[in-house]
Amino acid sequence: MFTPYSPTAARPWDLRRVVHLHKRAGFAADWNMIQRDLRDGPDVAMERLLAPQTGETGGTPFEELSRVICDAAVESGSINRLKAWWLYRMLLGPDPLGERLTLMWHNHFATSFTKVEDVGLMRRQNDTFRRHARGAFGELLAASLHEPALLVWLDAEANRQEHPNENLAREMMELFSLGVGNYSETDIREAARALTGWTVNRGAFRLQDAMHDAGEKTIFGQTGAWTGDDAVRLLAEHPAVSGRIAFRICELLLGEGVATESMLAMLAAGLHEHDLSIGWAVATVLRSEEFFADANIGTRVTGPVEFVIGAARALELTAPPPSTLRLAEVTARLGQDLFAPPNVFGWTGGRAWLTSRNLISRANFTHDLIEGKLHPRWTAFDAAAFAAAHGFTTAPERAAFFAQLLLGRSDLPAPLLHLVDDLNRLVAAILASPEAQLA
Repeated sequence: MFTPYSPTAARPWDLRRVVHLHKRAGFAADWNMIQRDLRDGPDVAMERLLAPQTGETGGTPFEELSRVICDAAVESGSINRLKAWWLYRMLLGPDPLGERLTLMWHNHFATSFTKVEDVGLMRRQNDTFRRHARGAFGELLAASLHEPALLVWLDAEANRQEHPNENLAREMMELFSLGVGNYSETDIREAARALTGWTVNRGAFRLQDAMHDAGEKTIFGQTGAWTGDDAVRLLAEHPAVSGRIAFRICELLLGEGVATESMLAMLAAGLHEHDLSIGWAVATVLRSEEFFADANIGTRVTGPVEFVIGAARALELTAPPPSTLRLAEVTARLGQDLFAPPNVFGWTGGRAWLTSRNLISRANFTHDLIEGKLHPRWTAFDAAAFAAAHGFTTAPERAAFFAQLLLGRSDLPAPLLHLVDDLNRLVAAILASPEAQLA
């Protein structure tokens, strides 16, 4: 299981697999990136994705410009501007895998602005996810549980010695680390006691000693005068944690029904041996034969954010880009409102993204994107000029080019063949096609 991938006649390193890699591990690739990775081979291509990257935007270091935009969003108090900032990072940033992992952890430690009501706290939590996205899960867990946004979201302030509140303790076991069936109600009650006194004061984590239950507690069969940090440490040491992380990573990188129980168990065992290294697990899956197998290509429904950002990145709509404020409205309309997951379980994902209403909204988005309605200056996409700039001039060449770029295949789906002479409509139709909803 998770045997390293090497190109063969049956599984060649071809355009289809390059497009697959970028759609799963990033937000799609433009034509030059696809050709570069085809030329350089899988090892180099994957190393580019796996290693955190830096970059420049107009001669300014990307992180510096990103920080200026984010600071302005926080100062304005507008959560919509913070959503726009994050989409800006996804669209123009040099580390697409890092942003995909940040989005995964945002869904894992699901926290919503609708209750937190503090843009600065949501920004701080987002930065924490990004900083620890590839690191040791124990460190990510500890950092996330100290985030004021999460503490507000899960009513930590109500957890006092005389009246323990179990919200934080329950979710940190059930959702964040262990999964159902790997803890008892006693473990939750005792962990809640250990977490008493954790609160938020002036936007920062605080431990209020007067509110903390200093007595002995028994968690996972271990007894001591445990503090909240002790409870988090005991969680990170629990053998079930590696299975929970393995599930999350396979959910992100593998298609529906691809990850078997034995595959999950093997990845969990490797995580346990590698100190719960998220980066190790992600690299193990991405470099594997299972990741590049035919059964794993085009078998995972794209979420709204990856669908929207992937379309814009593939078509090189970056200089200047569409309005990321408008793109945030689109992703919310498609069911994924950043910084506002629907509940503690996060977005369901998978086939739940493809309701009849959402499919219509996706088609409307592709039309608006191509017509330029999402651009501040209403600049329409010129498909013919775009194809010609990449060396494709005849109608059949252009049709094959867009099929390769957007779908990873050289032939158009049959229902779209009649649009080969109307390129803008063809591009919008490809993006709205059933094939484009799967990565």
